[in-house]
Amino acid sequence: MSTETIVWIIFAGIAAILISLFQYYYKAKRKDKTTLLFAFLRCLTWFAVFLLLINPSLKKKTYYQEKPKLVLAVDNSASIKHLDQTQNVNQLLAQIKASKTLQDRFDFEFYSFSEQLRDTLDLSFKGPQTNISKSLEELDQVYKNKIAPVVLISDGNQTYGKDYQYLGTGFKQQIYPIAIGDTIKFTDAKINKLNVNRYAFVKNRFPVEVIVSYSGSDQITTNLSVTNNGATVYATNVDFSKNNNSAVLNFELPAEVPGVQVYKVNLDPIPGEKNKVNNVTTFAVEVIDQKTNVLVISDITHPDLGTIKKSIESNEQRSVTLKKPIEVKDLEDYQLVILYQPNSRFQAIFEKLSSLRKNYFIVAASNTDWVFLNRIQDKYRQEITRQTEYYLPRFNSNYGSFLAEDIGFSDYPPLIGNFGESSFNGAAEILLYRNINDIETQDPLLITAEEDGIRTGMLFGEGIWRWRANSYLINKEFESFDNFFGKIIQYLASNKKRSRLNTIAESFYYGNAGVTIKAEYFTKNYEFDSRGNLQIDVRNKATDKVQTIPMLLKNNSYEVVFSNLVPGEYDYTVRVMGENLSRSGSFSVLEYDVEQQFVGTDVTKLSQLATNSNGKLYYANQFTDLVNSLTTNPNYKILQKSNTTVVSFIDWKYLLAFIIFCLAAEWFLRKYYGHI
Repeated sequence: MSTETIVWIIFAGIAAILISLFQYYYKAKRKDKTTLLFAFLRCLTWFAVFLLLINPSLKKKTYYQEKPKLVLAVDNSASIKHLDQTQNVNQLLAQIKASKTLQDRFDFEFYSFSEQLRDTLDLSFKGPQTNISKSLEELDQVYKNKIAPVVLISDGNQTYGKDYQYLGTGFKQQIYPIAIGDTIKFTDAKINKLNVNRYAFVKNRFPVEVIVSYSGSDQITTNLSVTNNGATVYATNVDFSKNNNSAVLNFELPAEVPGVQVYKVNLDPIPGEKNKVNNVTTFAVEVIDQKTNVLVISDITHPDLGTIKKSIESNEQRSVTLKKPIEVKDLEDYQLVILYQPNSRFQAIFEKLSSLRKNYFIVAASNTDWVFLNRIQDKYRQEITRQTEYYLPRFNSNYGSFLAEDIGFSDYPPLIGNFGESSFNGAAEILLYRNINDIETQDPLLITAEEDGIRTGMLFGEGIWRWRANSYLINKEFESFDNFFGKIIQYLASNKKRSRLNTIAESFYYGNAGVTIKAEYFTKNYEFDSRGNLQIDVRNKATDKVQTIPMLLKNNSYEVVFSNLVPGEYDYTVRVMGENLSRSGSFSVLEYDVEQQFVGTDVTKLSQLATNSNGKLYYANQFTDLVNSLTTNPNYKILQKSNTTVVSFIDWKYLLAFIIFCLAAEWFLRKYYGHI
């Protein structure tokens, strides 16, 4: 309280006394022995009122203790159950919760994790995959400004993500792993990894790579075989020893029958092997009986031609042939024809396209003969100015012919196109608009159209080789651009009629991954409709069990993810509620549980993680040692902190009650003694 406030309080006390004496002695007509009592009560009332007007404030300091956090992260993946350690984990958690020593020193924070970190201890030990590194990184972000050692209860087996053993170096918190499971190394031969493409073409052979390993000291020989529909399609012997404990097997298999073909890879168990689940794995390949052939016709040499070829052929289901106009004899073998900067030499090409009703895609720019192009077709027209302009792309999020995504076009370099107004006839849709410098226009840069069953497209600019290069500079890969361009090719190369409801699903999924199915729903004007109410029915062919789930809107599609489908064959139907509109399909879920591939605890990685974070590795039977280490660590002290609050008299309700009491007492006493 300041000196000025104290002076004002003194003046208030003097003023209260003077006013009371004035009212009860100077002005009063009747004076007796009760006058002093009345004056005293009035003085207290005036003084309290003056205190409210002055409103002095008092500082109140309280003290409290702040315990450090003790973060307990528990592995909730299926490998804990597979290794028969669920009871040990639950017993260890019960010990921690019951430890009075830890309770007095720490505030507990419980988490569980498998593929994701969750702030709950609802343990089911059914997590299909384990990502320890991601969970630790998230914990480090949550407690980066606090003292919070992490007790990691896990078997150390991770199925995907960064290698967590090197993460502890940059962490602020110390990590104390508790190794759960059998730390004895058993003799084991297993299939570590299998690499194979999802697609193959009928009557061709496709490559398969199998990586196998062995943990043991004896010299052994085992057999690896691959079967399809019960028939062995490949077999070989594999030799292992203490020093030669891994092998990479590369071979090719024939693709004879179209459709999804499921293969089973089996590594014969060795004597004394404990875990035989990791000796078997399955994979599937979709055998396609037709390849999409694309013909690119150009009368000039340009870097765009190489980009178009590489981008299209990044999908193994497609092949590209480059020809000059005079070299083209037949178009029957091609599903799509790309006309690069056509001129009068393309006269016969356009006539053949019209007679065969072929889909085509035109790239028009500075070397295009627009006098010829405006005359030979009536879908697209360009004002002839003989000048060029730089056009920046702008993505149209309302494009609805197929599901397209903005791959960062705002950062892409401009294309060189013809200066002047462009127009199109019919029901064409704009996928990319033109921007000229910072000016947004409604003129098209990339459009597609469908009329009378024929699909066409037009790109009003050259230089897309810069777009593919820019995609690599930004993302360190070409995939984003290739996928975008591939969707254009897929749409134009297809002769399927346009539908207001389309579904997107894989032909098969692996059991350890979620099953994701997407749907596109359009209005009668073929504009994406975000107001739809879509539901999906999924039926297991073997059991006839049906699941019905609403599909959720996500960006420009509807999506549902199934994470609990057992291996088998499934049919699905997507329906638009309130409309007679539906689409059906089928898929397979292959049997594969990555969490059952482990035979014991990965002590090496857990120990390295503890060392890098300045923590220490413990085992389940060393709980007492862990408690001693945590409670004796000088970094984990209970801090005494103070909290200062400022209390104003005007907020003090008791002062108002005191004023009311004084006035009421004065009134009752005066009434009692007959002064009123």
